[in-house]
Amino acid sequence: AKQLSLSPDGSVHYSTAPSSSSSSSSSSSDVAAQVTVLNNLDWFGSMSFLSFLRDIGKFARVGQMLAKDAVRSRMESESGISFTEFTYQLLQGYDFVHLAREHGVRVQAGGSDQWGNITAGTDLIRKLMAAEGQEPPQCFGLTFPLLVDSEGRKFGKSTGGAVWLSEAKLSPYKFYQYLFQVTDADVIKFLRMLTFLPLEEIDALEAAMSQPGYLPNTAQKRLAEAVTRFVHGEEGLAQALKATEALRPGAATALDAATLEAIAGDAPSCSLPGSQLVGAVLPDVMVAAGMLKSKGEVRRLIKGGGVYLNNVKVTEELQVVQQEDLIEGRLLLLAAGKKNKMLVRVE
Repeated sequence: AKQLSLSPDGSVHYSTAPSSSSSSSSSSSDVAAQVTVLNNLDWFGSMSFLSFLRDIGKFARVGQMLAKDAVRSRMESESGISFTEFTYQLLQGYDFVHLAREHGVRVQAGGSDQWGNITAGTDLIRKLMAAEGQEPPQCFGLTFPLLVDSEGRKFGKSTGGAVWLSEAKLSPYKFYQYLFQVTDADVIKFLRMLTFLPLEEIDALEAAMSQPGYLPNTAQKRLAEAVTRFVHGEEGLAQALKATEALRPGAATALDAATLEAIAGDAPSCSLPGSQLVGAVLPDVMVAAGMLKSKGEVRRLIKGGGVYLNNVKVTEELQVVQQEDLIEGRLLLLAAGKKNKMLVRVE
């Protein structure tokens, strides 16, 4: 476990904006129109620390706060827990108070690791509103099991495994690839939790995985397609599949600039002047791009059938790069073997 990173005030408004658009893209327009996105800075921004202690902190009992599972596990960890994180349950608890009082919210839902923060809220609602002479409403907490891998590691920003729903944060291609690379130990569980596939179909996939004729990654492909289609639609899935195919040497898929830009984060890239590309022999270009150390090494690889230009196998040791080889006049995809790829941009 590690200390949660805190955002400066200036970044709060930026980080909340994509949340509403991502939520609406994954739900029907009727439901999305009824969703209200609130920022707790609106009620905490003008509250001083002394006011927080006087009006909220006095209702908290340190013994109860220390007894929370999340707090206890952090205190027992090597890094411990900061005062900031320790008091976070009061901040989230007061969020529930404000939402119950001002917006009639009666249920708070979250991951199972949020149970302590949610119950801190129901406790504050009872104590604080009773102290104000109000009849506290009956409020509830609802938690869901965290999505964890076979080793118990949760998926989330704090663990470096964030999977963004917004295309602006994570392209459909990278979203698809993340799911496609799920291990065999996790894929069936994720199919059950993240897709609407019939359970009979998932059971059949699970049974097939132990059979001799099973094609590796069949279940992963089904998972990646189903979830990418749900989050990004048919167009996003088509983009992801096209980019995936584009990285396969010898693929028949016609490359375009948009597809190459989508895979830019998964293949090294460099920039070279047009004068070093058009009219230059391929060994010179690949050495200039840093793919191989010598022209002789490139020529030997070409002779062995291991060099591709825009997914087309190169057969001539001194093949010249032509203007028409530049995709939309600005990009080249080079491959030396199956895994060594380079996206070359024209300066």
